[in-house]
Amino acid sequence: MAGKWRLTITQDFSSSHQLRNYGGKCENMHGHNFGVEVVVEGDKLDDRVEYLVDFKELKKRTKAILEKLDHKHINDVPPFTEINPSSENLAMFIYKEMVKTMPENISLVEVSVSEKDSSKASYWEE
Repeated sequence: MAGKWRLTITQDFSSSHQLRNYGGKCENMHGHNFGVEVVVEGDKLDDRVEYLVDFKELKKRTKAILEKLDHKHINDVPPFTEINPSSENLAMFIYKEMVKTMPENISLVEVSVSEKDSSKASYWEE
């Protein structure tokens, strides 16, 4: 059986949001330092350097997506003008944007978003 490699990088961004229909304090505008975790995998290392992908390249691709959210009021950023900017929807948004940037030999496994260290939401597709 052939082996695989799985890489994980973390990034963060700061933004405000409001959860529509929440019925509590989180319905008011408030901010977070969101944590983002991106997990990729593949089964073939680069011939020259012998790595799956450069961590620096993976972070660069992730940062380009997070720039759309960083220091913004997320409710004003499409598609969050229509859908709630919950951690679950943020993870799905980042995943769907990230999957478009993946090199052919690498699969995006999952994206997780946390509002604080004690809780995170993950999104993946099967």
